[in-house]
Amino acid sequence: MILYPKLYLNSVKEISLELLKKYNIKGLILDVDNTLIDYNKNMPEGIKEWADNLKNSGIDLCIVSNTNQKQKVKDVAKKLGIPYIYFAMKPLKRGLNKAKKILNLESNQIGVVGDQILTDIIGANICKMFPILVKPINERDIWVTKIKRPIETKIIKKYQKECKNNVTKNNANEGEKNVYK
Repeated sequence: MILYPKLYLNSVKEISLELLKKYNIKGLILDVDNTLIDYNKNMPEGIKEWADNLKNSGIDLCIVSNTNQKQKVKDVAKKLGIPYIYFAMKPLKRGLNKAKKILNLESNQIGVVGDQILTDIIGANICKMFPILVKPINERDIWVTKIKRPIETKIIKKYQKECKNNVTKNNANEGEKNVYK
């Protein structure tokens, strides 16, 4: 279903090299707001190390954000040492396809990581990429996102109910929570 992720995790830090290998993911497209940084532009501890570990293991990373605040996205990208695209207009294909060209990978080799179903997950599914939903870093959001959260909460509950049989407990090797097939 276009609204459902393939994986639903607590944080980007649960995305391990082993997990990516399991799904043949060679590159990640990362959202910024409430995925890599919070509302106040603070990056949680461990995100930089997580990104560095993946890059050092051969996983390509690229930021794709809907924000029109270029400097904010540029600052996060610089801190992580990765390319970026801002004002991407997800779920439209434009920004995700630009990132695909930067990553130089096939769609099925790219994971799209974000905290919103109506932008990140739908966009990934439209582009035939591997959608990974993560829980928002915190509850504070911009007003547009606040309006969408109750709708997304209902979708997540339905998703979790449908993939109930595929739920695995936190596994030290994979960190999977919910898997939708």
